[in-house]
Amino acid sequence: MKIIILGAGRVGESVAESLVSEQNDITVIDQDPSRLRLLEEKLDLRGVVGNGIQPSVLQEAGARDADMVIACAAADEANLVVCKVAHDLFNVPTTIARLRSPEFVEGDDLLGKSGFAVDNVICPEESVTRYIHKLISYPEALQVVEFSQQRACLIVVRAAVGGAVVGHTIGELRDRFPHAEMRVVALYRLDTEMEAKPSTRILPGDEVFVLADKQQIRQVLAAIHNIDKPVQRVMIAGGGKVGLRLARSLAGQCEVKIIERDRQRCEYLASQLPSSTLILQGDGADEDLLHEENVGDMDMFIALTSDDEDNIMSAMLAKRMGANRVMSLINRRAYADMMQGGAIDIAVSPAQTVIGELLAHLRRGDVAAVHSLRRGAAEALEGIARGDVKTSRLVGRRVDEIRLPAGARFGAIVRGQGRKSQVLMPHHDTLIEADDHIIIFIPDKRQVREVERLFQVSATFFG
Repeated sequence: MKIIILGAGRVGESVAESLVSEQNDITVIDQDPSRLRLLEEKLDLRGVVGNGIQPSVLQEAGARDADMVIACAAADEANLVVCKVAHDLFNVPTTIARLRSPEFVEGDDLLGKSGFAVDNVICPEESVTRYIHKLISYPEALQVVEFSQQRACLIVVRAAVGGAVVGHTIGELRDRFPHAEMRVVALYRLDTEMEAKPSTRILPGDEVFVLADKQQIRQVLAAIHNIDKPVQRVMIAGGGKVGLRLARSLAGQCEVKIIERDRQRCEYLASQLPSSTLILQGDGADEDLLHEENVGDMDMFIALTSDDEDNIMSAMLAKRMGANRVMSLINRRAYADMMQGGAIDIAVSPAQTVIGELLAHLRRGDVAAVHSLRRGAAEALEGIARGDVKTSRLVGRRVDEIRLPAGARFGAIVRGQGRKSQVLMPHHDTLIEADDHIIIFIPDKRQVREVERLFQVSATFFG
């Protein structure tokens, strides 16, 4: 696909890096020539210097032949105007805008074709908030992603010493929970993927990827990690946009403390949050302050400032002082890779949380959802089987008749709609039916195109 990205900031760079790796033709527009030069040296893409809201700049970037425009500039108004110009003047088929303001909601008339012509909205701050909220709901998980109207979940959890399944094989896991609709789709040991076959033994420290009916998630987590204690006390370092959104979402669910350096921001937070939320002016890396506020009693410490180094230091300090679980917002991918699973339990990358939302719009075939896993190296894809035996590569075929790329594997099938839907763990003789939602784990994102083709209905396909 030919894709134009407006903005070479952190989000734009991460989006470009992800899309370039999938052999897309990428052009990035930014007003900073030095930033573009660094991107061109790092990635196989073209940079255009200029203001993307100007038609001449969009034309130079190739808007007449573009399949998609992704506007990731810092200002909402710039992103809105770019989408409008791209649609009205250049007939770009798909426009996506990064919008921070909660007043612009996808599907509103204001964003429709007669308005700003924004097909899809992404908001990194909202995406990060949702991501963190899920991890608070399932505190022992490293990652939680949902499929098919939240009927099925993929959870990533580190096997802990004393866990009910540690030392047992994957096959024995199935025997221990015969009534739980669940499947281990991947297992990583020391960053190396192990073959997830029935004889594979689960050891302490292994990252276990489990697909399960959402109703079984807590049972699965308790078995692997031996703990299922709800989060009751949360301390947040940083009262910026994400910190405020998260505190709002947690109101009434647990005790929340926010540490914020700026006095004016503290006053604003106090005006926006319920009185039960304690606002503290100070430094999240101040050992005395953390001690006074009993950080060792916290179920979760979350560092959400705009500074990676501050977040890393405060989270590491909180962990050393006894916080049960610590999480840190880290923009730089190299830092996130280094810190994940070490002194910091979970490193959250804002850019990676929005990649999945973008990927769902890029995927060919009838793809309902895409989630980026292992910091972008792997994916979990949910596709819908359409057509019939003559037009589909899936419908009317048994699982063992369907060829997947090496390493890719079927995770689950959600069959039916609403309350009557079922989460099925497919076996070799499971027959795929029309409208089944099929979840596939893909260990190497370079295999995605091959998987996508399975969900493309063709009038000329006859097996």
